Amino acid sequence: YKPTTVEDLTALNALYRPGPIQGGMIDDFIERKWGRRKVEYLLPELETILRETLGVIVYQEQVMQIANALAGYSLGEADLLRRAMGKKDPAEMAKQRDRFVSGALERGHPRETIIQIFELMEQFAGYGFNKSHSAAYALLAYHTAYLKTHYPVEFMSALLTSEISKPENVVKYIKECREMEIPVEPPDVRYSDANFTPHGDKIRFGLTAIKNVGRNAIDSILAARDELTKEGRSFGGFQEFCEKIDLRLLNKRVIESLIKAGELDSFGRRAQLLASVDKTMERAQKTQRDREAGQAGLFGIFSAPAEGAKHDDLPNVPELDESQRLQMEKEVLGFFVSGHPLDKYAEKLRNLPSVVDVATALEMKPAPSNGRRNQAPENEISIAGVMVGLKVAKSKRSGELYAQAALEDATGKIDLICFPRDYERLAQPLRIEVPVLVRGQLRAEEEAAPKLCVSGIQALEDVKVRLPSNIRIRIPLDRVSETTLTELRDLVVSAPGPGRLMLNVEQGGQYCVVMEPEGMTVAADRAFMEKAELLLGRGMVQAVE
Repeated sequence: YKPTTVEDLTALNALYRPGPIQGGMIDDFIERKWGRRKVEYLLPELETILRETLGVIVYQEQVMQIANALAGYSLGEADLLRRAMGKKDPAEMAKQRDRFVSGALERGHPRETIIQIFELMEQFAGYGFNKSHSAAYALLAYHTAYLKTHYPVEFMSALLTSEISKPENVVKYIKECREMEIPVEPPDVRYSDANFTPHGDKIRFGLTAIKNVGRNAIDSILAARDELTKEGRSFGGFQEFCEKIDLRLLNKRVIESLIKAGELDSFGRRAQLLASVDKTMERAQKTQRDREAGQAGLFGIFSAPAEGAKHDDLPNVPELDESQRLQMEKEVLGFFVSGHPLDKYAEKLRNLPSVVDVATALEMKPAPSNGRRNQAPENEISIAGVMVGLKVAKSKRSGELYAQAALEDATGKIDLICFPRDYERLAQPLRIEVPVLVRGQLRAEEEAAPKLCVSGIQALEDVKVRLPSNIRIRIPLDRVSETTLTELRDLVVSAPGPGRLMLNVEQGGQYCVVMEPEGMTVAADRAFMEKAELLLGRGMVQAVE
């Protein structure tokens, strides 16, 4: 399409809706825009009104202008015509047709042309768009597209900040940042501000995103940090951090939330920090009371270590395992920051071709809801994720138990529903807290987001990947070197598995010989296939059943 003016964007905004799309108006507009279709006007008077939209009626205002210019409608009468067309009231439309035709004939316009114009107006007015709205949206879209293109880090920082209270949207936009190759750095009390902020070519996580940490607490942290910045340094450790902030605003719960979010990782391991909160806060409170009372003392001046050199006496406790760390992040942020429970299964998921992510599932066309909830699901899909928010209730209709929950992955969240016919069988799997593979059918009701009607649940750890039983590798002798063959042999040796290996040696695109190396089998997973094709070329490695 390649718009060249804001007016083009305005028209595009109005045209990109179901009515104009189904009516072929977009294709007609584009063909006229680039001169592949002639721009024509049924009457000369229409050129002034429709020139901007290349002779196509796009806006409601144009319908009103045409009625005014051709049939002598006042603007008030023209608005009544627009409303009648929008409502498709047959009786009112008959009156308006007579009024329009008689008014136009009085002004000397040909009857057949006037009737044709009225029918065009009637056709387009049903899905005509308000130009003032379209222009406002188009200008906003142009501004934001410009900023996103030329100032991507600043734009995405502002976008994340605007959604900071909605974890599901923050997850979505962090994923978009990764797709744009903009790293979102983890939260760090030494650098993070209240909001998401640009940090070179990266984005620094905002303090406001952490639950239980209010604005007054954030201001106290920033004020303490600013004072140390004037001295050319930052917090020296956990002890100094607690001494410098206002502990009347940051109680134990707030500090624990900062630790769980990873804000204090620069001071030590999270398990150590959590184990030392009480002791560290107690010492810091005493230091603050002494400071306020002016009781540092003469001997304290000589015995106290210099500011910034305080040593944290952190207990030597085992570090949190990955699942504990991630669960804490989810608790205080609403999403995972330093990783995701599905990360360890990334390779397995790559080898399960029928699995889709949540974002893809939400965009798929679901089966219509027909009220027959005990009907066996068809066209099933599988989604991997972590189940949250399980609720079990009793059906008002049958008195049987059913369950609702949500499934989360790195791309978003989708609601789950387990109907009575499946609940008894899935009651225990629904309580699995580790990553799972959920099978089911997408269902939608009215305009709501689709839900997954659950028919099966399996812990992802227990899901078995079915690898090809035979793998054929084509080796074009005229395009491979001895080094390539050596690398291929090493690749096969490094991936033993159940797949029988067959080598099709080719010369000039023709098979010369088929070889089956004795004792050589291979695990032909997605990673193996990609590495082998990188050596030999796309399409040279095939799974054979």
